[in-house]
Amino acid sequence: MASVPGAGLGRLCEPGAPAPDQGDGITAAPAFPGIERIEARFHGDAFSPHRHDTYGLGVTLHGVQTFHYRGQRRYSQPGNVIILHPDEEHDGGAGTDEALRYRMLYLEPALLRRCLDADGQPGAALPFVGQPVLADAELRQVLLPALSSLDEGLEDLAVDDLLVRLARGLARHAGAKTKPLGLLAQRQAHRARDYLEANALAPVRSEDLEAVTGLDRYSLARHFRALFATSPHRFLVMRRLQHARRMITEGEPLAEVAAATGFADQSHLNRHFKKAFGVTPGRWAGLVGA
Repeated sequence: MASVPGAGLGRLCEPGAPAPDQGDGITAAPAFPGIERIEARFHGDAFSPHRHDTYGLGVTLHGVQTFHYRGQRRYSQPGNVIILHPDEEHDGGAGTDEALRYRMLYLEPALLRRCLDADGQPGAALPFVGQPVLADAELRQVLLPALSSLDEGLEDLAVDDLLVRLARGLARHAGAKTKPLGLLAQRQAHRARDYLEANALAPVRSEDLEAVTGLDRYSLARHFRALFATSPHRFLVMRRLQHARRMITEGEPLAEVAAATGFADQSHLNRHFKKAFGVTPGRWAGLVGA
């Protein structure tokens, strides 16, 4: 559904209004299981190429947002919706000398997976939206309530409605009827995911997941990726990085963060952190004011 970019943003972004003079930085909202929300403010290039294991869903509020995605340079103006698929590499920054301001919601595929299953689509492929920048007033109005008050936590019932409406919006833009993936070991894959989340800071071996799921490691890897759009190993690393990011935001020393979150040393943490978030841990600490 096309619309005029910038229309209907209300208090979040009046078209043409100057961006708040807060300098470059990131503001993170209180966490909700499987959902992260941020506001980012930048001049120039902000993030080097990286990839998340979540959907990235957001709205450009001020300036021109630009990023490389699936072989093309993309541009988003105020009011446009951004949709990034899990595990797709991208960078990010301001497309002009003007300040860039945007808000993003990072959605773990497992939440969308449960929504699709409950909607009578068990085993359906996760929706893939090929066009990452959309002028869609309906989808924007789905996102904005969840992005409007970053100082407040999300409520369960509001998230239930959000997921249903996001699933419909993503399916609409996927451009094709959601296809079944064939016979998948869904219960086993969910057991593996739950085990990895619960043991993110402990050593996890392939044998552990085989014992938990009853699947061999190769079958599990195939089913896990089909359902959650990432590998068990990458899912585990991302959970560790999320713990690391919270500790950094709380002002913990980077060497202690690395040791506490299962990385061999600070250099090991730095490499994985930049691959996942596009900035180093030290840069992140500066952006969040830690």
